[in-house]
Amino acid sequence: MKNNILTLFSAGENVMTTEGSVNVYTENTSSDSLSLDMKTYYSDFLIDNAEPSLVHAQFGQKRPIPQNGGKTVEFRRYSALPKASAPLVEGVTPAGTSMEMSTVRASVYQYGAYIELSDMLLMTAIDNNVVEATKLLGSQAGRTIDSVIRDVIISSGTNVQYGEGSVNSRLELVGGQTSGNHYLTVDCIRRAARALKSKNVEKINGSYVAIIHPDVAYDLMNDPEWEKPKSYCDPADLYNGEIGKIGGVRFVESTEAKIIEADKLVSQTKSKYLTIASYATAESDAQITTGAGVGTKFALTIKDTLSNDDAMRLVGKSLQLYNEAESTVETVKVAGVDTENGFIYLEEAPVSAYVSGDKAYAANAGCLGRDVYCTLVIGANAYGVIDIIGGGLEHIVKQLGSAGTGDPINQRATIGWKAAISACVLAQEALVRIETASSFESGSN
Repeated sequence: MKNNILTLFSAGENVMTTEGSVNVYTENTSSDSLSLDMKTYYSDFLIDNAEPSLVHAQFGQKRPIPQNGGKTVEFRRYSALPKASAPLVEGVTPAGTSMEMSTVRASVYQYGAYIELSDMLLMTAIDNNVVEATKLLGSQAGRTIDSVIRDVIISSGTNVQYGEGSVNSRLELVGGQTSGNHYLTVDCIRRAARALKSKNVEKINGSYVAIIHPDVAYDLMNDPEWEKPKSYCDPADLYNGEIGKIGGVRFVESTEAKIIEADKLVSQTKSKYLTIASYATAESDAQITTGAGVGTKFALTIKDTLSNDDAMRLVGKSLQLYNEAESTVETVKVAGVDTENGFIYLEEAPVSAYVSGDKAYAANAGCLGRDVYCTLVIGANAYGVIDIIGGGLEHIVKQLGSAGTGDPINQRATIGWKAAISACVLAQEALVRIETASSFESGSN
């Protein structure tokens, strides 16, 4: 038997795959020479390898990719009927009730990637490169599609719960301290489930679903109130990534759960905050040497050494200042910097006074630059997604020489995928985003 992809696509030959052997019936080696059965096989194989990563996608209201319908897809939602609280009058037919339907349209975008295989690789490799490449591309496609859907949900969702509700913003979330940390707990989950129940949000197969990152799953299982969930359904009914159930919420674990990573302020180190040495309470007479600052210049002196590149990135950005003695946080904007003297100039005077040891950090994540983890607790029809099985994901093979004069001596073949993706939030009340810190940081072991 000939080796691998594309050079072996001749009538009646067998292709060895991880699933066994499959007959290939083709007439030539053009770009369209794969038989319909073979195209279907590899398309299914691509989807099979993509589906384990489609954690967010599996809970969306699915719509097929529109055929000849432009670049938009329409999702529909029917509103709950009001109570029929008025008693019937004998002999009088009451007025009928109309269904109220709302539609949400979302734009469709394409994503894709491919692997190029050389003729030498195809002639000399032992493994079946069609199968191996499709396996890798399937995983890539699944993770790409799922992260695109996730980001739409995160950016569009308006119901946010910070920890157990003890703080009012992402910037106040604490992690990695000896006490007072805002980690994911059983109470966090119960509060989110209560919010869904209070809005009469329909459940998904009898339960709400929480999509959680492994880091926060670890924190949740360390909660004294957590009890190891018992088996509660047939394994065939488990969702992709499902790990358990508690409080009427089924938990699905995914490394694609959203992490809002704090910006690093010093590129040469892993530090996500700067340490304050002192603060000039009066207007500073020093001149800004880097950055075009405007307005009154109030100066923070910092202990850290900033390169010119790091300093320039700070200009015009917002910082969080943390007063350790009072445990307060406030946002300031950087007008300019003086790297020689270690000054950061602020556009306006901060409310608090700052002393040596207080911190300044990026204003995009948790307290002291802690990463923020997003746990989604969802009910039925919270959002809509494109159905990849309905045409949203395509497997594409271009054989040796299929590029014509672009590949005159048959040296290059490609295997790729292309996906049409669309997602949108349909019911804000059916979606709660819990933001917490974690005992871990993203990228840590």
